[in-house]
Amino acid sequence: MDRTLVLFFVKKYLRFDKDQPFISLSAILAFIGIALGVMVLIIAMSIMNGFDRELQNRLSIMNYPLTVVATASDHVDNNTSNIIKEILPQAKISPYVVSSVVAKYGREMKGGFIFGINFDLERQINSVINKALNNTNLYNDNFPIIVGKKFREDLQIPFKKKITYIFTEVDPAGLVSSPKIKRFQPIAEFSSGLSSYDETYHFAEITALQKVLGMPEDNYHGIHIWSNNPQEDHKLLSTKLSKDYRVVGWWEQNGNLFSALEMEKRALFIVLMLIILIASVNIISSLLMTVMNRRSEIALLVSMGGTDREIEKIFLYLGVVIGISGILSGTILGLFGLFILSHFDIITLPADIYGTSHLPLELSSFDFTSIIIGAVLIVVISAIYPARKASQIDIVKVLKNE
Repeated sequence: MDRTLVLFFVKKYLRFDKDQPFISLSAILAFIGIALGVMVLIIAMSIMNGFDRELQNRLSIMNYPLTVVATASDHVDNNTSNIIKEILPQAKISPYVVSSVVAKYGREMKGGFIFGINFDLERQINSVINKALNNTNLYNDNFPIIVGKKFREDLQIPFKKKITYIFTEVDPAGLVSSPKIKRFQPIAEFSSGLSSYDETYHFAEITALQKVLGMPEDNYHGIHIWSNNPQEDHKLLSTKLSKDYRVVGWWEQNGNLFSALEMEKRALFIVLMLIILIASVNIISSLLMTVMNRRSEIALLVSMGGTDREIEKIFLYLGVVIGISGILSGTILGLFGLFILSHFDIITLPADIYGTSHLPLELSSFDFTSIIIGAVLIVVISAIYPARKASQIDIVKVLKNE
């Protein structure tokens, strides 16, 4: 029995069986189940990757790709900046000072962190600050500050009203310690897309904050660095800088978060892959029912010279055709679903919670390949057992009964 004859029987068994409709119905359900499983996997993994990418982008901006801090002392200086520029001539840097504060307006108070930055340098490495400064007219004030949009709305602060900041770092005054209090003038508001930053981060001019904290103008708490290849530059800086400094990547500041997201993504992949596995059970049942229904034909084929290997091929191909058809249909439906979701506002999200009002989507080539390979393996494995059962039919007993 040649390949042409094998394909002939595959096409024959794929036709709807009017005498045994449940066999065809089982095959159709297997096809639909696999198609839906692949479609859901593609869309779900794309949404998961989209949220991960969106979160990483926002965290990398507000946490900065790289940060250099001193380990031997509590500050870095201009000499440190010059060394970093020599090691990474293409990188952009922005020194900063930071202090924990309590912001007060009227009767409302809220804790947070105030960063002293050079506005001109910072806007080159932080798109959020750059956007905030582009949308404002600077007031003539010696103590300007940029606040988060959510913070300003929560405390209902007009732009021309000053905010009182109470610094938790205290100065001894005789026998008692009193906190430092300073009023800053809001000149702009920023929106990072993450409410935790918008509520707690404040950005003042670095020289003004250094005066409040009593720091020399050439001393900083750290240096923020913008790099196109932060992982590679992290290794380079760690090697070239002395042990008096520590290089921190934005991913290291959120390691637990991204580990949890990666674990959640893998769990989602496994759970959704079970949909395809369950659908493959219908392939097994459909093929086994076909084998039982076609026993006489199988016995006749064997008696006419068909080998066990050729009988196996007929039912293996039959199961693979059903499964692969479902995979292809599911892939088309999944990609079409991504097209619809990305081009039409079918699903809108609260921007203050998720950081975006649009559903973020990103289908990575690795995930797409994993879905297709995993589905194909399940389909092939599901077709092997029924194919072997077909080749093990006792033709003598079948022909005798028939």
